[in-house]
Amino acid sequence: MTLSSGRVDGMDHWVETYLDFLVIEKGLSANSIESYARDISRFLSFLETHTIRDFNAVDTPVILSWMVQMKKDDLGPKTRARHLIAVRGLFKYLINEGGLTHNPVKDIDIPKTGLALPKIMNLAQVEKLLGMPDTTTPRGLRNAAMLEILYGAGLRVSELILMKREDIDLNAGIIRVFGKGSKERMVPVGGPACEKTGLWINHGRPLMLKGISSPYLFVARAGKPMSRQGFWKLLKQYGTAAGLEVAVSPHMFRHSFATHLLEGGADLRSVQTMLGHSDISTTQIYTHISREYLMNLHKQYHPRS
Repeated sequence: MTLSSGRVDGMDHWVETYLDFLVIEKGLSANSIESYARDISRFLSFLETHTIRDFNAVDTPVILSWMVQMKKDDLGPKTRARHLIAVRGLFKYLINEGGLTHNPVKDIDIPKTGLALPKIMNLAQVEKLLGMPDTTTPRGLRNAAMLEILYGAGLRVSELILMKREDIDLNAGIIRVFGKGSKERMVPVGGPACEKTGLWINHGRPLMLKGISSPYLFVARAGKPMSRQGFWKLLKQYGTAAGLEVAVSPHMFRHSFATHLLEGGADLRSVQTMLGHSDISTTQIYTHISREYLMNLHKQYHPRS
């Protein structure tokens, strides 16, 4: 599939995969996804009226023309900013996944509309979820290890499912992760994650592979890695079975990993390194949650609070 195979077969396809990415990787709610879909659909309709059927043909003047049109259509500043955020995210995704070489939106300023704090799980919710897989079965061993690694190392779901067997050193408690742009980082993992992963490697994985060779650590059918959609569905099932009141997503594990580290006293630079953020400002969003935690802790325990 190319970026320039016509709107129905090409552009709409990439929009659909982008929306899947927002659900699975970013953990956006159904309402947010509906909003993104509606805003991007409006943008595609604008391109269609200007006979633009190729994302490569969209340059900054086209984006500016689209923004002028939105203003003519009486869309307010906040609404225009929301549309721009949706389209900027789409082009960033296309660069990472679809081979697009330029982002026509990146130099256009987006008005500040407030900081949306990421949703996290508390420790009790995490523990409950980690205990859900049935470790008497090969699939249950795999799922238990995947959940432990996801939380224990703060991985993106794509990093988790594409891990190779040689990427983890159980004795040293270290994972080699290839993140965005194939950037490599080393992330430590604790005893529970190593223990569950060891059980999976020694007892569950051989039964799942049935003699087939596979480079992937967490295998599904025919030695292939699990899909992002498959893992998201699995996680959703565990969340429902655990009776959690939050809508669990893979990215919520990552948010929880970062927040719990900061609440435990980790410094921001270390968390940035483990998350694989190139810019520390991306990591700083978690300090807002940690600050709230510390204030509550102070109120609860300090005699002069």
